[in-house]
Amino acid sequence: MRDLSDDLDLLAKRVAEAEAYLNIEAGRQRAAQLEVEASRPDLWDDPGQARQVTTELEHLRRDVELYDRLAGDLDDLRTLDQLAREEADQSVEAEVVAALGDVGRRLDELELRSLFAGEHDERDAICEIHAGEGGTDAQDWAEMLVHMYERWAERRDLTTEIDEASPGKEAGLLSATFIVKGRYAYGSLRGEQGVHRLVRMSPFDAASRRQTSFASVDVTPFLEDTSSVVDIDEKDLRIDTYRSSGAGGQHVNVTDSAVRITHLPTGIITSCQNQRSQHQNKARAMQILGAKLAEHQRAEHQQELEAISGSSSQAAMGNQIRSYVLHPYQLVKDLRTGEETGNVAAVLDGHLDGFMEAYLRWERGRADAG
Repeated sequence: MRDLSDDLDLLAKRVAEAEAYLNIEAGRQRAAQLEVEASRPDLWDDPGQARQVTTELEHLRRDVELYDRLAGDLDDLRTLDQLAREEADQSVEAEVVAALGDVGRRLDELELRSLFAGEHDERDAICEIHAGEGGTDAQDWAEMLVHMYERWAERRDLTTEIDEASPGKEAGLLSATFIVKGRYAYGSLRGEQGVHRLVRMSPFDAASRRQTSFASVDVTPFLEDTSSVVDIDEKDLRIDTYRSSGAGGQHVNVTDSAVRITHLPTGIITSCQNQRSQHQNKARAMQILGAKLAEHQRAEHQQELEAISGSSSQAAMGNQIRSYVLHPYQLVKDLRTGEETGNVAAVLDGHLDGFMEAYLRWERGRADAG
């Protein structure tokens, strides 16, 4: 039986590194504190605080259990390998090699966690998509992007909640706002922020000519409570109520209770139309406004407003971060990282993890170089 000790030592090193970047020991201690807090009979007197406690506890337990399982599996592998070599049992080699591959793949997935180093990477994400240059094709492209991110979220067991969708004049969407909920939603999606370019034979052109269209994606971390971060003065707000247009359907819930809030000093606009009442629509629009103002404030402080918020990037030629080409060839390419694939259909169906991981590694590389 061949010597697999070097492979085992490499996995052991990676497991030790995982213990460090997951802060396992600190996590165990924090989980013990939260378990005491979660057992308090008056915990749910404050539902917001209770959700925060139980969510953090669940995440810590999951990290610790995941690490313990990997470390335990590696110990079992070492024992099995040692016994097989002592007894010269060739029949066990295939089992050890297969188990090594399994542990390695699980570590690959876990190591992505080390790339989520941002302050809000674990949070839910507010996504806004706006059609840019390209007329009806751009509006159709905006709706295709919404579908792409919904499919990506489904594959990751995350949930999406459409808060606002304005239909295009002929097809597609002028704009849409939705929240992706789940751990690391913002960390995964923040690299999607920017202008996305589509090249295809236009289904809206009678001559079937090639059309280039653009749509912008803006991503903000969703903060449940921003009162300690930003102070919103009611005098700075213009609040409009309106009836959502369109025939309803997957994205548009026709209602007379839609709310649009404009923050006059910054020009930031948020809207919501898919809650059950005007009061709920206003509350959600205010939540989104608070999160966007907090992001705006951070961006101003870092003097990188355009790079962080993307709000000044026109959805037009020359500003794109990624191109999706359906004609005359098939290619999706990220212009920042160089990541590309010819399987355009898979990408549009939500297979985005390769692009997201490449962005996180590119970002880490830039930070290390800096």
